[in-house]
Order: sequence, then structure tokens, then C-alpha cells
Amino acid sequence: MKWLVTGATGNLGRLVVETLLKAEPAERLAVSVRDPAKAEDLKARGVDVRQGNFDDPASLDKAFAGIERILIISTDGDNETRIRQHTNAVEAAARAGVRFIAYTSLSNAGASRLPLAPPHQAAEAAISKSGIPYAILRNNWYLENEMGSIQGVLNGAPWVTSAGSGKVGWALRREYAEAAAAVLSGKGEDNRIYELAGTPLTQDELAAALGDVTGREVPVQHVDDETYAAVMKRAGVPEPVVPFLVAIQKGIREGELDVKSDDLETLLGRPPLPIRDALKELLGR
Repeated sequence: MKWLVTGATGNLGRLVVETLLKAEPAERLAVSVRDPAKAEDLKARGVDVRQGNFDDPASLDKAFAGIERILIISTDGDNETRIRQHTNAVEAAARAGVRFIAYTSLSNAGASRLPLAPPHQAAEAAISKSGIPYAILRNNWYLENEMGSIQGVLNGAPWVTSAGSGKVGWALRREYAEAAAAVLSGKGEDNRIYELAGTPLTQDELAAALGDVTGREVPVQHVDDETYAAVMKRAGVPEPVVPFLVAIQKGIREGELDVKSDDLETLLGRPPLPIRDALKELLGR
């Protein structure tokens, strides 16, 4: 029985593999990566490193051959590209006779209006259509995504947001990785959608927790989307990225990431870290 993780040299994929290696023999694990040279250290530890490119279905046929359980980690890029890549991966898994697919999706993906949603909706539909037993891992939001704002606060800036009183289920990337590893190793249920999230919190609550951890006052500036965009531009955010960030703030304001669920706790076997402890870990304090 062999398990495979795609995108294993990425931030999430690497954490999933490291989690699995703590409990499973390396010979059980395979990884699919665009550039095997970046996974030489995994190969040296006994992991089966395979070349697989989501834009090249033939390479995926080779990468997925003989795999029983697979974790497909969603790719980066524009929506059209991601939809094609995710579909290619699911179809290749079906051709290879994979018996279980886990997929890293987006919180409340089926109904989400976030700009990130369409590739996840397409992937979930493709998995359902394949008839292969599955687990959909709907990750809410990485606390690491806020590092830009956190660094700004450490440099004396206020916490600026147009998300209003909208809530986010922040958790550490490693906690989402640990949940994915648990599912890939058979600790979850087949044909299940998991809504993975920490305790939903507002921007003010996150800023207050950050103030407690850093020992400094963190003023919160609530602004409209136009002002938020202007602040992001002044902070040096590339102009093409700014509309995306504004759309995320709008989505949070409208409740897109306000998902209450115990699924992350179930898969971890413990509650996710409270936000103050997660911030301490993130900041190395």
C-alpha cells in the first residue's frame, strides 16, 4: 500500500510529508513534484520521489501509478489554470486506479463567493464525478496569511481592515497539514467533507491577541474597501494583487470564512491552538 502527496515541496505539502514521516515508514510514501531536485532530501530519507506536472497528464499517469491513497494539494495561479490542473490531477488518479482521494479545498467551497472558490468547486465536482472514495479538506485560513499585517504592527503600523465584524477561523498551517496527514493515513471517513477551522474571530479579536503576545497596543483602523486598497498600495503590495486582497476582506465582511466546526479538532485529536498560543508559535515567542 502506497500513499502519495502532490506539491510536496510547497509550504503545506512539505509539512504533510514531515508529519507522515513521524509515524509511517518512508517506503510507504511517495511524492509528486514538478522538480524532483527540490525533493532530494526526501529521496535520501527513503521517500519515493516522482516527477509530476499538473499541466502534463502523461507525467501524472506515471507519478500516480501504483498509488492507493492520494492527497491532491490545490495549486496556485489564476482560476482558469487551477481548474485545468485540478481536473487533470483527479482524472489521472482515476486512470491510475487510485482508491482514495483527499483534496485541500476552501472553507464552505460549495457556496463560497470568494475569488478563490471556482477552482475548488471544479475540483470537488470532478472528485464526486470520479466515483472514487474521497475526503474534502475545506481549509479555512492560515494564520500565516496575516504575516504581512503582523509585520506591519511590529514595525509600528496599525492593523488596517475593511472586513468589519466578519470572522475568520484562523489556524496554523501545520495544523491543517496534520489534519491532512491524518486523513491520508486512514484516520478519517470516506466520502466526507471536513470543514477545517479554528475558533472564528474578528479582526479586532485577532489584533487584541497580537497585542497580548507582543506586549504592545495594536490599534485597529476600520476603513472602506477603497481606503484599504490605497493602504495596501502604499505598503508596497503589487497593484495586480490589491483587488484580490480587497475581495478577501469583502468576503470576510460578508461571512464567507465564519464557519463553526469541530472537524479540525476531530482530525487532530485535540483542539487547535488558541489564537494567542498560535501567534506565539508563529512569532517564535
